[in-house]
Amino acid sequence: MRDFAEIEAIAVGRKGAGMLEGLIQPVAVEELAAKPLSVWLEAMAKAIFQAGFSWSVIDAKWPGVQAAFAGFDPGKLALWHDDDMARLLADPGIVRNGAKISAVLENAVFLMALQGETGDAAGHLAHWPGADQAGFLALLGKRGARLGGNTGQRVCRMVGRDSYVLSDDVVKRLVIEGVIEGPPSSAKAMGRVQAAFNLWADQSGRSLAQISQILAQSVD
Repeated sequence: MRDFAEIEAIAVGRKGAGMLEGLIQPVAVEELAAKPLSVWLEAMAKAIFQAGFSWSVIDAKWPGVQAAFAGFDPGKLALWHDDDMARLLADPGIVRNGAKISAVLENAVFLMALQGETGDAAGHLAHWPGADQAGFLALLGKRGARLGGNTGQRVCRMVGRDSYVLSDDVVKRLVIEGVIEGPPSSAKAMGRVQAAFNLWADQSGRSLAQISQILAQSVD
């Protein structure tokens, strides 16, 4: 596995030094912790609705989605029942996909349960250590609805939590470096991914998000 400086040099050689100026700056942990849980639920909802759909279509409908889901207040949505589900399925202003709509409501329940368990769900999510981002993603995948794989990673990116996104290009570089043999589909593989990102973070001082961006730019 190469030192991260070598990989960054490959990326700069391909895309130019200006590429580094556009790297993501994750939100500071305390700033993220201060955001309401509605921010997390909305990001979950948007990532779920975008999966398998045209993102431009979802973006165009999003004001209607925000209104239909009461501003994504998890305290309200966690209490919605069959009548609310029926109303949402009949709403022409949103994508009327029953599985996706149900997942939003289930994630409201998840966030409120986490609030009850920790006393501060937003703080709990914000302060989860980046050195165990794989564990954080496992939490979303296990307890959340339809938040496994890249969906949970994109939720983190949307809210500003520092996270890698294992796009096809990032996975390609990880394979080249001998970290994994293909898309990481097991906890063991995700552990190897996390170890590589932790090492590269120590070597470079860069965030997980920036490392994943540079990895993506380093392959053809």
